[in-house]
Amino acid sequence: MAEAAIELVGINKSFGTVHANRDINLVIERGSILGIVGENGAGKSTLMSILYGFYQADSGEIKVGGRPASIRTPNDAIALGIGMVHQHFMLVQNFTVIENIILGAENEALLKRSIANARSELERLEREYGLEVDPDAIIEELPVGLQQRVEILKALYRGADILILDEPTGVLTPAEADHLFRILGQLKEQGKTIVLITHKLREIMAITETVAVMRQGTIVATRKTSDTTVEELAELMVGRRVLLRVEKGAAKPAGVKLSVSNLTVRDSRGVTMVKDVSFDVRAGEIVGIAGVAGNGQSELLEAISGIRRAASGTVLLDGKPIDVTGHVDPGELRDRGLAHVPEDRHHVGLVLAFEESENSILGYHDKPQYLKGPFLDLDAIRADAREKIAKFDIRPPNDRLKTANFSGGNQQKIVLAREMEQDPGVLVVGQPTRGVDVGAIEFIHKQLIAMRDSGKAVLLVSVELDEIRSLSDRILVMFDGRIVGERTPDATEGELGLLMAGVEKQEAAE
Repeated sequence: MAEAAIELVGINKSFGTVHANRDINLVIERGSILGIVGENGAGKSTLMSILYGFYQADSGEIKVGGRPASIRTPNDAIALGIGMVHQHFMLVQNFTVIENIILGAENEALLKRSIANARSELERLEREYGLEVDPDAIIEELPVGLQQRVEILKALYRGADILILDEPTGVLTPAEADHLFRILGQLKEQGKTIVLITHKLREIMAITETVAVMRQGTIVATRKTSDTTVEELAELMVGRRVLLRVEKGAAKPAGVKLSVSNLTVRDSRGVTMVKDVSFDVRAGEIVGIAGVAGNGQSELLEAISGIRRAASGTVLLDGKPIDVTGHVDPGELRDRGLAHVPEDRHHVGLVLAFEESENSILGYHDKPQYLKGPFLDLDAIRADAREKIAKFDIRPPNDRLKTANFSGGNQQKIVLAREMEQDPGVLVVGQPTRGVDVGAIEFIHKQLIAMRDSGKAVLLVSVELDEIRSLSDRILVMFDGRIVGERTPDATEGELGLLMAGVEKQEAAE
């Protein structure tokens, strides 16, 4: 057996009545890539947060390099050569790349000297691992793929030999994810040990050598990746057979519910991101928009849902105009039956400091069922939240818990439950299963199909091409702010990929 980089022995951790980790025993071999999979709330991130010093175990032992280690803080972990790249990046948005990398690790009293020393070390790391990024770029101006690269460079700059990545592809395009895997392969070849927390089983099969499966706070199985299958891992995660494909009948589209004509939208920098886009979504159908992130999909959804003002064009909801070029109130659109699941749950979809029950009515708090005279009816709100928690299997099932304390996938389910349970006529949804586990993905897909079958109109944006192809009745492809083609769900991945890369419609069809 190879030398152990990390050994976790009898790890237990509870948060109140929630037993997040139960008697965890795990060996991570040096120079390997280990995957940890499990449902949202299975305890994966908690376990790695204990290893990184964010939390302390209630009982158990951690060994690093065969020796018992006391990890009380992230600084202790860093000193032991453990680095972590978090699901939601820990970067100062208005700092440069190099300022973020040295933050907290300045090795000289004079900042200028620290930056000069860091610059030469960064050049070496970039050459060695293929992690090229402009050291003087401002973080908020970088795409998410490069921001993640900065997080990896931060860990390597601090001397990490063991690298933990928590849902690293949740915000990446397929091309960015492929590049990340190449980087991880290079890191492994250089002797680094990688721990990959993910819910995407195909990624586990593609990059890892060993996979540990967690369910309800325990490790229920450890497999050599070459000896298992996606189907077996899914069943181990959930404790039952999971449908890895979407089962649906033929759509029965009716009248147009949402009509977009000649819509042009600019971003906050004044750059035109949506260029003269037109399409319809009818009752009883799901229209999917495929495309590499950054090609105008986000701005399109924001304009339709009233978050961003359009430069020109018209949008009709049930035949009546939305004032997209003037002042449109998202609350008015909700009253008219348009619900919106935003792509960015943290900054747009939730108030993380609020309790789960408060977020479960956010934007709908003036509905009669949540009021008692002029005041909020807290008993009714909490009862309603508990019903949504049960239906959407939100974990832990605690409507009084601060939303920040839920895992990313469970936060996503809070947003979906809030919007879908209002019975909207039109659902505009961005990245519905981002950061969500395989069992919850199956549930969410069934809910979207059920909405379609009940006569609702669904506009879906996802960077997951499999999701677009599985759910959509019609697929529109966006490139450089334009709709460059429309296809049926039986279009091949290659055909859609060509359109997503900007190949003209006629060329892609040949």
